Amino acid sequence: MASKVYFANTRATGHNSSMIVKLYKLFEKAGFDEFIEEDDMTAIKLHFGEKNNTAFIRPIYIRKLVEAIKEAKGKPFLTDANTLYVGERANSVDHLNTAIANGFGYSSVKAPLIIADGLTGKSYTEVEVDLKNFDSVKIGADAYHADSLISVAHFKGHQLTGFGGTFKNIGMGLGSRSGKQMMHSTVLPEIDENECIKCKECVKWCPEDAITITDEKSVIDHNKCIGCGECVTTCPTEAISIEWEASSEGVEERQVEFTYGVLKNKLDKAGYINFVVNITPDCDCTPWSDEPIIEDIGILASKDPVAIEQASLDLVNEQPAKKGGVLNESFPKGDNKFKAIHPDTDGGVKQIEYAEEIGLGSTDYELIEI
Repeated sequence: MASKVYFANTRATGHNSSMIVKLYKLFEKAGFDEFIEEDDMTAIKLHFGEKNNTAFIRPIYIRKLVEAIKEAKGKPFLTDANTLYVGERANSVDHLNTAIANGFGYSSVKAPLIIADGLTGKSYTEVEVDLKNFDSVKIGADAYHADSLISVAHFKGHQLTGFGGTFKNIGMGLGSRSGKQMMHSTVLPEIDENECIKCKECVKWCPEDAITITDEKSVIDHNKCIGCGECVTTCPTEAISIEWEASSEGVEERQVEFTYGVLKNKLDKAGYINFVVNITPDCDCTPWSDEPIIEDIGILASKDPVAIEQASLDLVNEQPAKKGGVLNESFPKGDNKFKAIHPDTDGGVKQIEYAEEIGLGSTDYELIEI
């Protein structure tokens, strides 16, 4: 039987068809209220956005989900885990300050914020998965021990995995800092001396002081590098590229295995929402947001994480490229846009295939517009 994926487009002709109202309808139609029991501590997993990023999901949407969970008698809280790279979210103090600065304070969303892996990223639960790449994974403890989970993902491009959606939001997002390093373990960036302008932006973002930029040389020490990939995203001239020790598909698989670990104790107690809007080429981890690659599509909701990822990817690839974006307007409809933007990846296909293979859901879906 095909998994149900509910869809709301971005059209609004009155107060009853606003995107806020549609989000609430998606919550009900997808049956999220059915798995939230009274007094369930319900984690809303989202990305609070890096400082100066403008593409993250607006707090007003999250407030509506908080209200819906409270109506179902759950106890919602907002959560994410600390980042591996040096930025504004590498520890709980900076992370919470960034979240509040981006509009996610209690006065706006009406729910507490809890960083899942603690003050410095060391508060995690080791979860046995016994899969291809890992026997166990390290998950932010406060997210793993929540009674139920709703993933709220911004669907967009990603330099390591092609695209970032539900699996990126849950797997990479809720891995502890050491867990994130496990997922990135084969990423080996290199600097092209001919393209490097010596701005040293990559040096600022490297968590391990692995990059040396002088007038004479620009080099990354692979003995120090932990493979977080942030230098690749940060470089303004694309002078840094990834030399894969294995393949980008390996990162996708490991990310999915962490997703499996997060969901191991709540497969029937989780729901997934993808905002397929403001579809930028890169992740919300960057301290900027480029022009979207296509026009906004809408919001999707499902109890099947594989189905919602497949539906989101299909909808994006079916749309024409947006004028003024990174893709040429003549880019063929139906082709994988994320592979075109990030040619060193497979466009994110592997993460969907592998998630289906290990039993997280099905690529066979029915798209139901509300």
